Amino acid sequence: MLLKLYPDNPNHREFRQIVDILKDGGIIIYPTDTVYAIGCDITNNKAIQRIAKLKGTTTEKSNFSLICSSLSNLAEYARVDNTTFKMMKKNLPGAFTFILPASSSVPKLFKSKKKTVGIRVPNHYIPLRIVEELGNPIMTTSINDPDEVIEYTTDPELIQEKYSKYVDLVIDGGFGNNTASTIIDCTNDSFEIIRPGIGELIH
Repeated sequence: MLLKLYPDNPNHREFRQIVDILKDGGIIIYPTDTVYAIGCDITNNKAIQRIAKLKGTTTEKSNFSLICSSLSNLAEYARVDNTTFKMMKKNLPGAFTFILPASSSVPKLFKSKKKTVGIRVPNHYIPLRIVEELGNPIMTTSINDPDEVIEYTTDPELIQEKYSKYVDLVIDGGFGNNTASTIIDCTNDSFEIIRPGIGELIH
């Protein structure tokens, strides 16, 4: 199913429909401030496993991130010191994935021995509103295109054609970017950029 959302007039009923799909164990594809991404409710392990299978990996080996609507519940999922928290606050919402030491709840969510977790607070109303309506983060991973020239598919109608058999909903929020988020490793004393992307870090 393809659902078109308009930024100037988002409909509350449509967001309830998206949340119902997620709560029912569904997988969605949605726009972010970078590329289109695949996501599910982090409390639904079957949905997480479905995404891992779709990406050709397992929950044990995967590097999925969490999309949060703010940093207010960060301590539930990650351990973060004051310096890192202040730096994240300066840069979020924005096109970043921050890799942090995982809290004890993360291995239970992913049924794995994960010691780190990626945290995203994208500067895009659709994922932020979904997370707010859902009441907890969504697990996220970007859509990679097997074509090495076009690393990410940007057209939601082409995404729908390609993924309609595998996901329950594609949200059309207009054309996406084809550059992903900047990934920053915050697990050591310094902040190391391990993948440059759209986001330019403010220290």
